[in-house]
Amino acid sequence: MEFMRNIKIIEVRSEIGAGTRGASLGIEAIKIAALDFMSSFFVHFPSENIPDENKLLYEPVASPYAKRIQGVYTMYERVSKVVAETMKSGLFPLILAGDHSSAGATIAGIKIARPKRRLGIIWIDAHADMHSPYTTPSGNMHGMPLSISLGEDNIDNQVHNPDPKTIELWDKLKNIGKIQPKILPEDIVFIALRDYEREEEHLIKKYGMKVIPVSEVRRKGVEHVARQTLLHLSQCDDIYVSFDVDSLDSSISRGTGTPVSNGLKEREAEDLLATLMQNHKICCFEIAEVNPTLDKENLMAEIAFNILQRSVNLLLLN
Repeated sequence: MEFMRNIKIIEVRSEIGAGTRGASLGIEAIKIAALDFMSSFFVHFPSENIPDENKLLYEPVASPYAKRIQGVYTMYERVSKVVAETMKSGLFPLILAGDHSSAGATIAGIKIARPKRRLGIIWIDAHADMHSPYTTPSGNMHGMPLSISLGEDNIDNQVHNPDPKTIELWDKLKNIGKIQPKILPEDIVFIALRDYEREEEHLIKKYGMKVIPVSEVRRKGVEHVARQTLLHLSQCDDIYVSFDVDSLDSSISRGTGTPVSNGLKEREAEDLLATLMQNHKICCFEIAEVNPTLDKENLMAEIAFNILQRSVNLLLLN
């Protein structure tokens, strides 16, 4: 009898970190896709829905360089607690998230559960998500989760002077779980990264961060890229995989807030995640940014569900 991983689905319907509305509906869209495919996937696993702060979307923005940061902080406390409890009870957290800002809370939860272990990050995303309130072009906090986890303000490239309240909350976010930094720059692998600002490029160059562009996935193949990724993270004890659907090409990822051309094909993403999921160090998997309000025929959610189902099937066999 092979060891079967016990999975718990954590549902994070928060979209306060995004600039476009609708990502909070992504989880229902994925569940509808499962029903359309006549799959009983969601019946098999326990799940927990984390209360959101989406009511803040109706209120004026107080912090222009870190929009709704108070709500984001509340979500970080909730999400990190549930992720940590899930892992401490021996379950594998499978996270379905609205916008990508909550990924920093997932990382915090993993570190709270396993503070002494070194955590690697596989960030499959068109964007680097390494802005801070000092550098952000938009103020949207889904562009900041890795900076929070790295404890990185990027003051070298400061363009804004955030107000004291924003800075106080930003510092609290970085320090959730009283562990800072939670990850090291050399323990991140970006896959399909292709849309980022010079402030983020500065950090990538400064730390020599590992970036695998789509062209390399295509040229060398998925198996090679998965091997390279895991080799790069070989010093890590645990690995977290975060999959933002905008890593896919904009021709198929219309149902997300920030689609970017020249992305992964559906099959490439599916094969890549299926290969990665077979590694025993993978301790958490997350899918984010499905936005059905921007989509026709629920295509994005259907693609996300296919990726989810195949990944989890391989995880269960591992």
